Amino acid sequence: MKLLTNREELLARIRTQMHEKRFNHTLGVAQAARNLALRYGADPDKAELAGLLHDYCKCWPVEKMFEILVRHDMPTELLEGEKELWHAFAGAIVIQTDLGVTDTDILQAVRYHTTGRARMSLLEKVVCVADYIEPNRIFPGVDEIRALSEKNLDQALALALGGTIQFLIEKQKTVYPLTLIAYNDLVSRKGREGGF
Repeated sequence: MKLLTNREELLARIRTQMHEKRFNHTLGVAQAARNLALRYGADPDKAELAGLLHDYCKCWPVEKMFEILVRHDMPTELLEGEKELWHAFAGAIVIQTDLGVTDTDILQAVRYHTTGRARMSLLEKVVCVADYIEPNRIFPGVDEIRALSEKNLDQALALALGGTIQFLIEKQKTVYPLTLIAYNDLVSRKGREGGF
């Protein structure tokens, strides 16, 4: 990986892409991802790096993200869906092309941290849950997700995704198909395997 040579350079680069509150969130996600990785057996260095990079494009203009997504033939339902999801898909592209991240595990963790997907890898689950539970997050139900994340990662992720789906329905917003698929996958596995 030809990623920036040291952590300080990488953090400085990330900081230029976002405002201070988003940067603090990013640091929180990186630490939460490392902690979850250590708890559940994922690679802690990959988890931390994916956490640092997960919102790399979050503060970019939507026009810039849209251009990247169109250029890389992203699905129509993404382009026509909620713009809040674009930063994850654009981010996975940009950290590969601009920062030299070639590790597929990290790229996938960044790409799917907002939507989830069926059969998520352990690293993808770690980063997705870390994004929900990092210490700066305050929303109804976050403490329950945090507590569950210490006992059962899949259960915490299912609760988080379920909360997102419910929130979107209440706001009469579209639910991206991968989010429903991810939730259904977790719940159906629970049923097949006799619990999380």
